[in-house]
Amino acid sequence: MAGTSRHDHEMAVNAKRKLAECSDPVERLRLQCLTRGSSGIKGLGRIFKIMDDNNSRSLDFKEFVKGLNDYGILIEKEEATALFQQFDRDGSGTIDFDEFLISLRPPMSQARKQVVMEAFRKLDKTGDGVITVEDLRGVYNAKYHPKYQNGEWTEDQVFRKFLDNFDSPYDKDGTVTKEEFINYYSGVSASIDRDVYFILMMKNAWRL
Repeated sequence: MAGTSRHDHEMAVNAKRKLAECSDPVERLRLQCLTRGSSGIKGLGRIFKIMDDNNSRSLDFKEFVKGLNDYGILIEKEEATALFQQFDRDGSGTIDFDEFLISLRPPMSQARKQVVMEAFRKLDKTGDGVITVEDLRGVYNAKYHPKYQNGEWTEDQVFRKFLDNFDSPYDKDGTVTKEEFINYYSGVSASIDRDVYFILMMKNAWRL
């Protein structure tokens, strides 16, 4: 992804700066994720998914705190309680983690969402809602990658490494869901002020 590592660095620096003066619990958690770059929120989602043993797609308070700790987000118990209560809207003692992650994403304008979905649909050639190595053939050109050119990696290894960009560092499964793709780009989006620049970057990156 052109420019992503530079944006990631800028975003991490900005997030750290804002964190020092932020008191809203949801915004603080969002910023703590963004200090890890574009994949921060997605990575937290992966931790919660691993913890969801019964596939209920929900977490109780204990699981919620453990997930944050496992991800290295240090949070006071009072702050964690306030955060949890904000998401446990019906007072059931559990939160839906898909809703939680959607709330945590930095907001994207409609124009940005549209171009992200356009890129996802282009990549998801089979239309099954998941991007795999097979989907990337003919869409992403591995032959320009320096490690392919020097014979260090095969084409498949280049593709796999590319998909890993969108995966959590703790759980790389070589597939990217629509949610993971949006989570990743909402992170990238947070580092780019103007819609027009974000859209141009997406169109250039994916030849849209």
